[in-house]
Amino acid sequence: MSQRSEVLLWGAQRVSAMVLALCVGVHLVTMIIAVRSGLSGAEILGRTQGNVAWFAFYTLFVIAVSVHAPIGLRTILGETLGWRGSATNLLIAVSGVILALWGMRAVFAVFGGGQA
Repeated sequence: MSQRSEVLLWGAQRVSAMVLALCVGVHLVTMIIAVRSGLSGAEILGRTQGNVAWFAFYTLFVIAVSVHAPIGLRTILGETLGWRGSATNLLIAVSGVILALWGMRAVFAVFGGGQA
């Protein structure tokens, strides 16, 4: 990959890390408050079902994970196993798509009330 591409990936991973930090914080605080308030899983699902704000939030969360994790995996594979090149980049791209699909399946399940 070109030096420009490497810099763009570096930047994308840093920006996605910032988004992830925010999303993880919001998610954990929300779950702790919900559990301490005595809400059951069904009650939490009832509150998130059809809620566009939570749909948007968790979609952003999924996008951040789908960007951040594959770039990190690419770096680890390159540094520890020496895997570099087009085949590795394709593997990483596919892993990002798989993460996005799995994540969005969960988002749609929550948004739709448990049916994915």
